[in-house]
Amino acid sequence: MTVTIVGAQLGDEGKGALVDRWGGPPDVVVRFQGGDNAGHTVVNDGQEYKLSLVPSGAVRGKTGVLGNGCVVNPRTLFSEVDGLRDRGLNPNVRVARRAHVIMPYHRVLDSAEEGEKEDDDLEAGTTGRGIGPTYEDKAGRRGVRVGDLLNPDVLRNRLEYVLPRTRLLAEEVYGLDLDGAETPDLPVDLADAFDLDWLHTKFAEYGRRLRGEEMTIDCGSYLVERYAAGDRILFEGAQGTSLDIDHGGYPYVTSSNPTAGGAAVGSGVGPGVVGQGEVVGIVKAYLSKVGTGPMPTEIDGSLADEVRERGGEFGTVTGRPRRIGWLDLPMLRHASRASGFTGVAVNHLDVLAGLDELRVAEAYKIDGERFAVPPATAEQWAACEPVYREFTPWPEFDGRATASEGIEALPAAARDYLDYLSETVDAPVYAVGVGPDRAETIEVANPWSDG
Repeated sequence: MTVTIVGAQLGDEGKGALVDRWGGPPDVVVRFQGGDNAGHTVVNDGQEYKLSLVPSGAVRGKTGVLGNGCVVNPRTLFSEVDGLRDRGLNPNVRVARRAHVIMPYHRVLDSAEEGEKEDDDLEAGTTGRGIGPTYEDKAGRRGVRVGDLLNPDVLRNRLEYVLPRTRLLAEEVYGLDLDGAETPDLPVDLADAFDLDWLHTKFAEYGRRLRGEEMTIDCGSYLVERYAAGDRILFEGAQGTSLDIDHGGYPYVTSSNPTAGGAAVGSGVGPGVVGQGEVVGIVKAYLSKVGTGPMPTEIDGSLADEVRERGGEFGTVTGRPRRIGWLDLPMLRHASRASGFTGVAVNHLDVLAGLDELRVAEAYKIDGERFAVPPATAEQWAACEPVYREFTPWPEFDGRATASEGIEALPAAARDYLDYLSETVDAPVYAVGVGPDRAETIEVANPWSDG
């Protein structure tokens, strides 16, 4: 059996907490897209673990797989693995040989391009981790893959091919002085980021460690064999549906496919296998967003500040404050349609408790025309006016006590809110997050129960 967990909004929905919550039954947890821009926090037995690349299941002792759809920064990978080991865990992490490698020059180009976009209000809220440029090289057939690190001769050939073009782009298009004293926020000098010999030496070292610890796999073959042997597989998506490069608010999107279809493409497991399993959309009870781009339900002022502080709405990777908005049901309808939700989990319900007002956008309007889902272009989406439905706020409650008693212990107004959300996406509520700890999640149904 498989379970696929995907973000239903703009990322930061609390996917890691649900992966951890339902991380007991699966034998393997697979990341199928994205890279170390996908910050997630898992709280277990009062211990907080902040990860940006290693699958959340590593905290539960599961085999974690970074699929071929991921882009991998080896420095981040080994830093997180070593950090978990230092805390007494023994993470078992495997990396697809077909996954692409984030190189230092990708991070330089990422920061330079985002700076260019500032003047045109086209910032996607990139973390500056080199994700986009790595995917660009992948599509341009000039990328370096994890398997290339295992063979120093092949690695050198790859670098000799890509570096002249990359250096020219940095110097002539972005005007960077690669031999100057100025250094961006990188763990290496700017000159080293484009130096063939330095890169070859450093990344060949990473290759030796990957090979020595037997971390690399042919991802599709490995997972199909595990599945055929009866193992349960959990696919862990990063970011969210409205950041999907094909289905999101382009160009304010990530560079991969966080929707459920990406689980098949980014892992090598057939779509029929993924489609036969559960697909759970993770929803935040309100909306948050990093970066520019359309957000019709955005709120500001003291109310936004209150929600931001209550919800800890600051990026796990960047620390940047997130924009805040009311729950956007057109966005959720689109997400459910794109991924085929069989259930949803709603997080941060406790953050809304005690507010003086509570709204939900049930549709949009543009020039009097009503839209049930977001329009295809960012320009149209930005022109949308939300059609709000008012909900009765509910009082504050004890999250841990409520979780232990079950969903009926929630205030009636909160249950009405959840019922309306469930009806909108045509999928039952599987879980409700009422606090950050694993013990503060109300489990209504377990997606593994029929497997």
